Amino acid sequence: MASAKPKIENDSSVRLAPKGKRAMSHAAENYLLSLAILHEDEILPHVSELANYLRRIPIEEGVGTTMASVSGMIQRMTADGLVLLNKEKQIELTSSGEKIAKHVVRRHRLAERLLVDVLDVPIELAETEAHQLEHSISPGLLLRMEEKLGYPDTCPYGRPIYKADESPLTKGRPGSLRLSESKKQKKYQILQIPDEDFPLLKFLVDQKILPGETISVVDNAPYRGVVDLIHSDSSISIGIEVANRIRVLGI
Repeated sequence: MASAKPKIENDSSVRLAPKGKRAMSHAAENYLLSLAILHEDEILPHVSELANYLRRIPIEEGVGTTMASVSGMIQRMTADGLVLLNKEKQIELTSSGEKIAKHVVRRHRLAERLLVDVLDVPIELAETEAHQLEHSISPGLLLRMEEKLGYPDTCPYGRPIYKADESPLTKGRPGSLRLSESKKQKKYQILQIPDEDFPLLKFLVDQKILPGETISVVDNAPYRGVVDLIHSDSSISIGIEVANRIRVLGI
């Protein structure tokens, strides 16, 4: 007699929509993912800034990026208690929105780890592929993935993988600084890189500007809008906007 297949238990503590509200759409999940990433980078976006950020998400996700569509989605998410607009018209996650956003981020980053560590997907492609995969992962399967991956602390790009608990989203990285805040003639270890812009990510991967790598800052020149550095005997210039989103640790 064949043995029964093991049952994957679901974590009923995580809801993908507030109680009594409509089911969470893939688009809304992508909005929460984007807002969570911006929150980690200590950015509270206006609608126009969020619209610009959402244009980095793969077009297959069907995320509307016009001002009208973004404004409409934010209005619906406000009505569902997921976000609010502060006095400066910046978009903030509510406590309910942050809880769900953290789960979406957790699912996305464990998907990235699965793709890179198990399926050998090139690191520059894993971010895009994770968008396709993440919506189909149940809470129970996510727990199995996390176990099989050895409970990783970060995604392949150095961002935190949150645990299935009540801890909040992080802001920045304790003890780290932005590459834009680095000092010339000093060495740093890269902790975290931006991952949602494919052309930028491809450039960083090609130059091996990746978590765990060591770089030497030659010059930090805001007046020129760049940070000049050396890595593996190669000279590289990183724009200040990108350098603002690369986290490093002095060594």
